[in-house]
Amino acid sequence: MTRFALTLEFDGSPYQGLQRQKHGPSVQQAVEEAAHRITGEEAQLLSAGRTDTGVHALAMRSHMDIEKDFTPFRFMEALNGQLRPHPIAVTACEEVDEDWHARFSCTGRRYLYRIVNRRAPLTFGRNRAWQVGPELDVDAMQRAAQALIGKHDFTTFRSVRCQAKDPVKTLDLLEVKRATTELGPEIHVHAAARSFLHHQVRSMVGCLKLVGMGTWAESEVAEALAARDRQRLGYNAPPHGLYFVEAVYPTGD
Repeated sequence: MTRFALTLEFDGSPYQGLQRQKHGPSVQQAVEEAAHRITGEEAQLLSAGRTDTGVHALAMRSHMDIEKDFTPFRFMEALNGQLRPHPIAVTACEEVDEDWHARFSCTGRRYLYRIVNRRAPLTFGRNRAWQVGPELDVDAMQRAAQALIGKHDFTTFRSVRCQAKDPVKTLDLLEVKRATTELGPEIHVHAAARSFLHHQVRSMVGCLKLVGMGTWAESEVAEALAARDRQRLGYNAPPHGLYFVEAVYPTGD
């Protein structure tokens, strides 16, 4: 039995999320079915994080246990061949120790949220970013974001369906920056923590957007956090602007 660590890139638009779902297709299902066609085995894909419907990943870390003899390169090539035409790619594959776990060995997770700040409709960027027409005040958004950094009770920014036992999380980074891409002016929100609550990143971005619009004062983000009440949430940003960027592991993992 070999444990393979995989790095997955995927467009989440056609899927009900990364994890298997009863009510629609998932990234996990597509990868497991591809592995079954190659090996004949019922291998399970376990991943560093979960993603909602429509959320994307640039480098999701996952693992599978395979009995059939493969080199990492051959297994990666075979998976990519079987995954076509799914918008899923295995960009890296390596053998790891049997005690390495994509989820439980992970010590940090990073996300990127993309806002395209233009009035013209999106064409190539459709379902890849959140389009906001009015010009946003990025500096105000960045100042307001600082109130969320650190260890807090994030109940306000937590989905009612969140299964985490504790709403207290430590947010290591929340940075709002201007960027220029092929789609034009963008606003990128970078978030990093050991782990996140369900919808936490999208909920934080939604409130920061209200600050950028001038609908909320900068202080209202801190007030919403202190309220520890989901009813104080201003807005939940749509899923298609969110990307899982990186899973962090101890050195050597």
